[in-house]
Amino acid sequence: MLELKNVSFQVDAEGAEKEIVRDVNLTIPDRKLIVVTGPNGGGKSTLARLIAGIEKPTGGRIFFGGEDITDRSVTDRAKMGIAYAFQQPVRFKGIRVVDLIRIAAGKKVTAAEACEYLSAVGLCARDYVEREVNASLSGGELKRIEIATVLARHAKLSVFDEPEAGIDLWSFRNLIDVFRNMRETIEDSSILVISHQERILNIADEIVVIREGKVEKQGPREEVYPSLGADSAEAPACDRLLRNMREEGEDA
Repeated sequence: MLELKNVSFQVDAEGAEKEIVRDVNLTIPDRKLIVVTGPNGGGKSTLARLIAGIEKPTGGRIFFGGEDITDRSVTDRAKMGIAYAFQQPVRFKGIRVVDLIRIAAGKKVTAAEACEYLSAVGLCARDYVEREVNASLSGGELKRIEIATVLARHAKLSVFDEPEAGIDLWSFRNLIDVFRNMRETIEDSSILVISHQERILNIADEIVVIREGKVEKQGPREEVYPSLGADSAEAPACDRLLRNMREEGEDA
């Protein structure tokens, strides 16, 4: 279980302190799929980076499995079982896809096992397992390969920052199945997804709404989701994005 207690994060912007995350209290229970949504610029991605250890809070504490990890590094948190998937995946010149999956798994993984992870994210394994993770891959391909590395981690907490970014509609539909399968097959694990997308919101156990750096709402999907399109606090961003996703689905 992950707990954030009074977590804040501020930066120095042109000589003035700007608070990006404000006194956030949040609990991510085991075996749950939590979706964090809200208007753009509200602090969602910063919150994900604070959990992963990429940024350090300027106030409050973060606990994972009952242990204070506030001052732990990204590497330490990864060893403890926290996996993070970037909104824009990193390209690695000179490294093969199979090697990247082996690094993520932290153990010897056969080519056949690597192919299983690639197949799970909708990639034809034989076409990708020996390829380099470089500029020859599209953004959507890189995104799915990164998700395959997260699957290989079997992490206790997997954090995805807008995983739908840069992928086509078919891949997005496959992504929904990946999240469902992760929740059902990886024991004692949690999934935290930063997303505006309706179909991801629809499979959440709980939805957290972040606005202006604060948790504005948190609760079961059936309680929070109906308010997203109507509440003026989220309407400027969320309602438009939900509507666009519906239209995209109708056109497909």
